[in-house]
Amino acid sequence: MPKKIIIDTDPGIDDAMAILFALAAPALEVVGLTTIFGNVTTPVATRNALHLVEFANAGHIPVAHGAERPLHIPFRGPAAFVHGIDGLGDIAEPAPTNQAVTQSAAQFIVDAIMANPGEITLVPVGPLTNIALALMLEPRIVQNVAEVVVMGGAATVNGNVNPAAEANIYNDPHAADVVFTADWPVTMVGLDVTTKVVMDEPYLAALCVPDRKTGAYIFDICRFYLEFHEKVHQMYAAHTHDPSAIAYLIEPSLFQTQQGAIRVLTEGVARGHTMMDRRGHWSRPNDWSIHRPVNVCLDVNAEGLLALYRDHILAAG
Repeated sequence: MPKKIIIDTDPGIDDAMAILFALAAPALEVVGLTTIFGNVTTPVATRNALHLVEFANAGHIPVAHGAERPLHIPFRGPAAFVHGIDGLGDIAEPAPTNQAVTQSAAQFIVDAIMANPGEITLVPVGPLTNIALALMLEPRIVQNVAEVVVMGGAATVNGNVNPAAEANIYNDPHAADVVFTADWPVTMVGLDVTTKVVMDEPYLAALCVPDRKTGAYIFDICRFYLEFHEKVHQMYAAHTHDPSAIAYLIEPSLFQTQQGAIRVLTEGVARGHTMMDRRGHWSRPNDWSIHRPVNVCLDVNAEGLLALYRDHILAAG
């Protein structure tokens, strides 16, 4: 049976790449998209999610509009310099014809999990505000979710917003700390692995085959992304962030993981840092060991992940 997932997303070029990957995967059943600020504002995220559902001819998949600001701090604004003004590389995609469901993203998450106990995996690939709000609405989702696979954080490498913090966590560190310390199974797919998987222009161009629109679409939106990486990272190639979380769901054996408690710093110069306790033993009372250990991805078979992504996208419509 396919694994049922809800993708919580701020599309975003790499979000779009991840969503199309998930929709092409026989091992996954996308039961909904919930939207959040981050790469774009939440209204733009909702528009882009609806567009992607229509592009993939998956109009049966509901989209739920999410929070428009972090729990306790202001939203620092969208990352247009990374993803374009519209979040999808400014390729002027058509406006969607469908609308979001009336439920909020947090309510949608709660309702889906409680109606399908033990079956729904949450896949947040943006800031974790909606997930934290869902926990506040219905704490029992921790016993009823299958797992939570987060694209975000950096346990052993520098961040991409500042030396300490990865962007999704930085955008709402308070929500991230709630999610990482809740008593449910969490896997963190962070910069420790996503920066090791690089899609260059020849790889992306090879996704374009006759009579297959998905690969050509990905190549088109990634032009903006490649230009950003060239300016910032001095390489005309892109790190593979959000698709790596989808790859973990399909083929976890591609990743090497280690368990450890994660706390998120919410103030100061290192705000948004995902601090991992890798000691493997705790003796002091009231230590981080009171929190459920997080399954943290620390290494990846990059060649295998790229092959997995390519095969799924080439098989898509």
